[in-house]
Amino acid sequence: MLTPEHYQNVFEKAHRAGSPHFTIIARKNSLTHPRLGLAVPKKQIKTAPGRNRFKRIARESFRLNQHKLANKDFVVIAKKSAQDLSNDDMFKLFDKLWQRLSRPSRG
Repeated sequence: MLTPEHYQNVFEKAHRAGSPHFTIIARKNSLTHPRLGLAVPKKQIKTAPGRNRFKRIARESFRLNQHKLANKDFVVIAKKSAQDLSNDDMFKLFDKLWQRLSRPSRG
């Protein structure tokens, strides 16, 4: 996702899946594929290498699970404790949350 309007659309009437380390927000889009947006504030993850590592793992996890995901826009929001996770733990947590968001919504 490229523009602030895309992000704003996701925040309105979105489904959430969260953990103590990050939150994924999703909203159906009119495209034929899912899209990913990342919000990794300096206030939460202080160092540039830490922010880059988080974004790299989030993108890779999204790429690996993209075929399972519905046509939705997803925004991943990092929390401070995300920098303490190992790469493997972060991948496992992303997989769990992608799976939760790929289920059909109730009602």
